[in-house]
Amino acid sequence: MKDIFIRNRNIVIGFIYRTILKRIFFAADPEDVHDAMTQVGVFLGNYAITRALTKSLFAYADPILEQNVAGIRFANPVGLAAGFDKDGVLTDIIGAVGFGFTEIGSITGNACKGNTRPRLWRMKKSKGLIVYYGLKNSGCAAIAHRLTQKQFRTPLGTSIAMTNDSTTATQEAGIADYAKAFSAFATIGDYFTINISCPNTCMGEPFVEPGALDALLTRIDAIQTKKPIFLKLSADLTDVQIDAIIVVAKQHRVHGFICTNLTKNRENKHIKDKNIPAYGGMSGKVVRDRSNIMIGHIYKKTNGAYCIIGCGGIFSAHDAYEKIKQGASLVQLITGMIFEGPQLIGEINQGLKTLLMRDGLTTITEATGVNHRAI
Repeated sequence: MKDIFIRNRNIVIGFIYRTILKRIFFAADPEDVHDAMTQVGVFLGNYAITRALTKSLFAYADPILEQNVAGIRFANPVGLAAGFDKDGVLTDIIGAVGFGFTEIGSITGNACKGNTRPRLWRMKKSKGLIVYYGLKNSGCAAIAHRLTQKQFRTPLGTSIAMTNDSTTATQEAGIADYAKAFSAFATIGDYFTINISCPNTCMGEPFVEPGALDALLTRIDAIQTKKPIFLKLSADLTDVQIDAIIVVAKQHRVHGFICTNLTKNRENKHIKDKNIPAYGGMSGKVVRDRSNIMIGHIYKKTNGAYCIIGCGGIFSAHDAYEKIKQGASLVQLITGMIFEGPQLIGEINQGLKTLLMRDGLTTITEATGVNHRAI
């Protein structure tokens, strides 16, 4: 009975979002809409009654979705990807929306204004976004100060990156910047993501190169923390580059990978929109296939030794389930929620339960990597 009620609830809310609210939102500048919705989220998270109301409208829970990944307990496998809550102001409401975890940032050593506007566009036909924020955030000191001693309602990941300005022009300065942000969050949150794949910075992606990555991780190894560490990878890496990163990761305290960040490839066959900006990284359905391929590659290459978080092009439970079967233990999304509505998280979690039961599985863990092994 509960599942029937929630399914009908999601149908109604999804219909209202796609036929009314989405049309209003999509008629306005996407960054303005994002900023407004962030303020709404902050308000809803401030009060127990609004959190409870939000939870009643969107969340879905079931024991079959619970799992332990990298020593962290997750109520469900669907998380909010980094890039939406850049400054960590939405941590009180994310769980009520239905997410099993959230990742804030990316956070840099120094405050970062980001690139000039416009820096966010919708690809309506392709069901994607073009993102050119350039790591806009308030900097590690201000964000860490606000979050210190805070109790988080869902597991929290902190994504760190390199400040997007000329002060990080050298490898030594870039590593120091990463280390500054890493140290600031050594005891805040549940896991780290080291973002080496932001496509929108003036310095590019220097730490994709094995020697530079080894130097960065050597410095990170020296910082005391018990939190597991993930590397966030670009969707545009070749298999040779991925394999080289894995070799380096094996020599350091790395627990997993996030597959993937945005793609810059304008030749992507899933791009249906015309006259898109020549710069910025693309999210959504244009990156889905590449994300799935990379998840499978890393899972097979490492025999499932690393935790993988699948990110890119999740618009349904089937999309999430495919990433899990390819080798992901957890998944993340942003763009799917923007196009389909906030009820999508509950739809995915309820749908995952249905898919697991259909396949005779009793936990998400049993489904992880099933495409590459016998059940």
